[in-house]
Formats: sequence, C-alpha cells, structure tokens
Amino acid sequence: MPLTRRGAATTVTAFLFLATGMPLVPAQADDGDPSAPPGSVTTSPPPEVDANSPGLKLADGATLASARVLDIKSVVEDLGGEERREDTNEDVKFALQAEVLFPKDSSKLNPEARSRIKAIAAEIKAQNATNVRVFGFTDNLGSYAHGLTLSKKRAESVHEQLAANLGGVNVTFEVRGYSEDYPIADNTSEQGRRKNRRVEVTFPKGTEGGSGPSG
Repeated sequence: MPLTRRGAATTVTAFLFLATGMPLVPAQADDGDPSAPPGSVTTSPPPEVDANSPGLKLADGATLASARVLDIKSVVEDLGGEERREDTNEDVKFALQAEVLFPKDSSKLNPEARSRIKAIAAEIKAQNATNVRVFGFTDNLGSYAHGLTLSKKRAESVHEQLAANLGGVNVTFEVRGYSEDYPIADNTSEQGRRKNRRVEVTFPKGTEGGSGPSG
C-alpha cells in the first residue's frame, strides 16, 4: 500500500453486530448539513431476510427489524497522519494532507507529492477502477470563496498527476473543491485544521483481478 512514512500504522476496523428482538432504527442525517460530499457515499441493497425463519430464534412476541447493510471499514493512517487509507466493502479512499502535497496557499505539487500520487495511481490500476473522485478541502481560516478556489485547484493538480501516471488507462474523473465544508476534524486546533486541509481520492474496489487491502 502507498503509505511511505516510517513507523507503526494504526488500523481500526468497525464490525457490524446484529441484535435480535430489538428494532433497528437507521440514523437520520440532517439534509442541511450532510456528513460527506454529495455522490461520495455508495450503498448496496439490503439482503432479503425471512422474518419467520425458525433459525432466527426470536423471543416470543419479538419481530425482526428491516434488514440494512453497513460497510465494514478498515482505516490505516501513517504515524504522522499525513496519509490515510480507508477500505470498505465497495470503495477505497486515500486522504492526503495538503502539507505533504503543496506549499502553503499553493496548488503546485511538490516532489514528495508526485511519489505518493504515483502509488495511488498504481492502486487504481490494481483495482481496475474506471471511475475516480478527486475532492479538495481546506480548513476554516480565510474566506470561504478563497478556500473554494484553492481546494478546486488542488484537486485539479492531483487529478492531472493521476491521469499522467495512469497513461492510457480509461478512467473517468470527478473533480471538485469544497472549501471548508465536510471537515473530518475540529477546526479549533491546528492539528485538526491540518487534517481538514486535504485532497481525497476515492474509487470503487475491484471485483475481479483487483487487490484487497494491503497491510
């Protein structure tokens, strides 16, 4: 996997547990403040479950809640938090902090950024991905308009470098800048703002011929 920083990596894996006899109520997102950029969440239809199956052994009078699918997510972050990889059942996402990609307030890639992006391009090839999202984000310092321009330019720079490394591979890119929207950390500290200044590259996980999560 393209984590080049030395040091121990931290892996967090979320597991899905099914509780019987209790209703499962899906969490409701606030439409006015979504937690992820539009189009970045992939869902699968839930499997069919026979609520009357004797093998379920529900308590007397209990009923089975409607089935729903939750992704098992694996998260690996390098020791400095500069690069983060998330694997779900369907997608692979890389999040690179802006400091390892660009000089301050710039969208020009530095030499270290090119090697990291080259490794991500190799993973895109390994997964046989044909659709790639490249989204840029900033912290909440400065004006929203400036952040919107900077985040889009940074996403475009990463997109151009990915396309160059992918060569003749047929890939459709979706490139967007979101300014300070969709933070992943608290903007009240420099540590949090550093995580929010990032570019994310997301693509579907391959079903045939693609590699799984690397350790």
